[in-house]
Amino acid sequence: MIVVHHLNNSRSQRILWLLEELAVPYEIKFYQRDATTNLAPPELKDVHPLGKSPVLEDGGLKIAESGAAVDYLIRTYGGGRLEPPAGHQREHYLEWLHYGEGSAMLPLMLQLYTMRLGDAAAPLKDRIDSEIDNHLGYVEASLAGRPFLMGEDFTGADVQLSFVGEVGRAFGRLAGKPNLTAWVERLHARPAFQRALEKGGVYALA
Repeated sequence: MIVVHHLNNSRSQRILWLLEELAVPYEIKFYQRDATTNLAPPELKDVHPLGKSPVLEDGGLKIAESGAAVDYLIRTYGGGRLEPPAGHQREHYLEWLHYGEGSAMLPLMLQLYTMRLGDAAAPLKDRIDSEIDNHLGYVEASLAGRPFLMGEDFTGADVQLSFVGEVGRAFGRLAGKPNLTAWVERLHARPAFQRALEKGGVYALA
């Protein structure tokens, strides 16, 4: 049985959603953020030294990086679904799969952290804003005329990059970006996403 170590309001919601898309049975082990610090509880360090979520366990395998978990689940349980076949399209798919955490999330996380600094963050603000606009603008342009990142077909890349769209929307950065806005709404309307919300609990970014 697959086990997902799931932290509330975190990237691990994507893994629950993907498992629902794939119709693969799984178990959830729940963890709650500290109400004061918003940090993950120390118990997660007993699961993986980083103390982060998601952590996916499948038999003797343990994966603690969401992109790797998405890739593993689709390759292992997808049966050819949710990823393109070999060729140029697959390389573009892999680029999107790594882009979310490798590039797009960095300025959004910097904004999250510097928001707590108040005026002390002023020297960084313009650069962070510029990078957020750059990345969200890139995704917005890439979605022009297509419902999903790879075109007509929903894939694991949409699952993985969804967090970028959700955080961007939570920060009020999707104004003037109709393609991104519609894409996030389209993803959230999927029955599998709704089932994952019911099982995973409150998710403030939905």
